Amino acid sequence: MELVAFLGDDNKNWGQVTALINRLDDCDKFILIKSKSSPEFPLTSKCKLIEVDTTQPLTDLKEKIQEKLKPELSSSFEVALSIASGTGKEHMAIISALLNIPVGIKMVVYTKDGIQFLT
Repeated sequence: MELVAFLGDDNKNWGQVTALINRLDDCDKFILIKSKSSPEFPLTSKCKLIEVDTTQPLTDLKEKIQEKLKPELSSSFEVALSIASGTGKEHMAIISALLNIPVGIKMVVYTKDGIQFLT
């Protein structure tokens, strides 16, 4: 399974993504979608970074995310998704892009009790 996570300009929420990267042992790849205006994020060897211009209109942003994600998810049926960071517009774009690829979405969050899938 792959983890797809959005990294918005609100980098104080990036700890959530870092915790998932460090603890999701069954993930083969971590695909991080980042706003071009966001600060740099520390990557591991399993991370793939996709930068997008989040100032675009929602439909254009969705198309660009879908275009960049599709080759990364060509053999996937389901992904773990973290939207702890980012805005509603960015969340709508990424969810719509994933559903149009199409892949299933399993929401994931890191809590004080560890990793939890919100199904």
